[in-house]
Amino acid sequence: MNGLHKREEEILEVLRNEGDLSVTSLSERFGVSVVTVRADLKSLEKKGMLVRTRGGAVPAFHPELLDKMNSRREAKERIARAAADLIEENDRLIITNGTTSALIGRYLFGKRNLQVVTNSMLLLPYGRVNPQLHLTIIGGEYSPSSDALVGPAALKQLDQFRVRITITGTDGFTLEHGLTTHSVENAEMVRKMVLSSSVKVLASDSSKFGKTGFVKILPLTEIDIIITDTDLPGEAAEAIEQAGIRLMLV
Repeated sequence: MNGLHKREEEILEVLRNEGDLSVTSLSERFGVSVVTVRADLKSLEKKGMLVRTRGGAVPAFHPELLDKMNSRREAKERIARAAADLIEENDRLIITNGTTSALIGRYLFGKRNLQVVTNSMLLLPYGRVNPQLHLTIIGGEYSPSSDALVGPAALKQLDQFRVRITITGTDGFTLEHGLTTHSVENAEMVRKMVLSSSVKVLASDSSKFGKTGFVKILPLTEIDIIITDTDLPGEAAEAIEQAGIRLMLV
């Protein structure tokens, strides 16, 4: 979670593991004053990372989402930056929900007149501060574990859009089973979002390769470009390229 200092990250980790804790207990845990803890909690609240309670705080995100946000952060940043490089000025695109996909918003400053369709609430902060980023949020049922909007209403709204490029993440991808996820609703959303574009991009760290989720999204051969990190096994990289998919290792 970029923008957080070490103690802020540690406070979030403690809250994630132990739930609502008082300012006093956090002060004792970290060996700092109550005033310092309150300042840290105020800073985290402003950054949208937690919700203050009477005498304490709780994380603003679902524990599962926090785990994903903390996982392989440096690789995700590189992947998001490379994905943003594929986006052109005056572009029309879809960005699906996901912790890697959401980071793309950080690298869109300086590109003019971007129309982005998304179901990810994690992209909202970038829309607030970047006047060139015009967000269309697909409405639907809120999923706390992904901080995204899904369901029949969201799927129906997607019928209105046709874009040049879709950038998506995934819970797992293999040559045999393609892109997969753990949620039926998320699979339906990603499938429709990907198929609404001319250029289909998978932005996912290499730890997802070889993993198979509960629900199939679509075959890997439907993807035009895969952006992942250099930890991807060599044999996997070779097989992906042999399948005619452009592979970008960052």
